[in-house]
Amino acid sequence: MPLYEHIFIARQDISPAQVEGLTETLAKIVTDNGGKIEKSEYWGLRNLQYKIKKNRKGHYSLFNIDGPAEAVHELERQEKINDDVLRILTVKVDELDPEPSPVLSRRDRNDKGDRDRGDRGRR
Repeated sequence: MPLYEHIFIARQDISPAQVEGLTETLAKIVTDNGGKIEKSEYWGLRNLQYKIKKNRKGHYSLFNIDGPAEAVHELERQEKINDDVLRILTVKVDELDPEPSPVLSRRDRNDKGDRDRGDRGRR
């Protein structure tokens, strides 16, 4: 079966518990349509680059899906109907990565991010 990576962003004003419930609901849609969720990750509440529907932050979640295209189409259709989902992205891949995403390992770094905050351009 085809392999997909699917990311969705949920509204900032719902709780992480509600995001978990939403994730379970969306995973059930995939399994009911003959697909399988190989990996599910919650990346947390993160800042958005620009406002989306008046939201500055969003709850990011990732699915690695092994299933038919119809399962992914139904998942995307249900997400478009759901008011809690701000954005979705689905990419077909050749193989799924079983390791935790690099986004999760970035939490170990300091809060200022990985940008160099040196005195560039201050002279």
